Amino acid sequence: MSITTNAIIQTDTENPSSLAWQTTSIADPQPGEALVRIHYAGVNRADTLQAQGHYPPPHGTTDIIGLEAAGVIEDPNGATRPDGSPWHPGDEVAVLLSGGGYSEYATVPEGQLLPIPAGYSLAEAASVVEVACTVWSNIMMTAHLREGDTILFHGGGGGIGIFGIQLAKALGATVAVTAGSEEKLHVCRRYGADILINYKEEDFAEVLAAHGGADVILDIIGAKYLDRNIKALAPDGHIVIIGMQGGVKGELNIAKLLNKRGNISATGLRYRDNQDKAGIVAETLHNVWPLLENEQITHHIDRIMPIAEAAAAHKALLAGEVTGKIVLELPQS
Repeated sequence: MSITTNAIIQTDTENPSSLAWQTTSIADPQPGEALVRIHYAGVNRADTLQAQGHYPPPHGTTDIIGLEAAGVIEDPNGATRPDGSPWHPGDEVAVLLSGGGYSEYATVPEGQLLPIPAGYSLAEAASVVEVACTVWSNIMMTAHLREGDTILFHGGGGGIGIFGIQLAKALGATVAVTAGSEEKLHVCRRYGADILINYKEEDFAEVLAAHGGADVILDIIGAKYLDRNIKALAPDGHIVIIGMQGGVKGELNIAKLLNKRGNISATGLRYRDNQDKAGIVAETLHNVWPLLENEQITHHIDRIMPIAEAAAAHKALLAGEVTGKIVLELPQS
């Protein structure tokens, strides 16, 4: 069985801009999966990679783009909250997805449903789900950031960077960021970044080395920054690679890493199984949602665009025109 829905469909796999609002179908929810009517979907760089053919969905997942969204439960189908209580039709939720956010309807495993943070709109909630789960799982569950540590975020003006700055500051860390413009660095400063590096004008490795190095580096660049990340690392530090904007193949100087007693992890959220994602969602809900609700962390939405303009949203993100997040609004009949 299937459910008819309107969604963004890539009509030409060779053309990343061929994103059209069309009628399609999705699978019926299985027991423990809720059917959610999507109102807003967050836009992530991973979405642009999928449109370019570089980031296919996991096996068995819909081809529809979209890793985070917010909306209203239409059919809970037995799905329960993390505390074991049932979800009900009409409940507003934020959802973490392996795909399918750019659609009127999505089927969502119960472990990837979150309540809307108190005081947040659906649009605001859609802008923070994926970044919150990504940042928490990497800087805390993987790299174990501690109070007093120094952390470096590459791409400080992006969605992950802006969220990460705030979370790290709330945890008592010193925050360094790289960005490619003074405008974006100004935004990073406003959210609490302590060390501001324009990567077009300064060598971030030299700057961090002068400050004693970074205990944790969250890297969205990959191969291009591998050697300099090691140079920027503090003794016993941890590099977590979550992106490949700077390529996939780099040369690792093991001697430099050994001298730092350094650690390198490479992680991804999308390809984890449902149980693993449920654990990340539960930790994020417990540790991060209170910080959203007491405004120690806030969203940063650059713009809200109609879902039919998904291709334009991708273009703006790839052109570096976006600070924070773009959110797509879906029509509600």
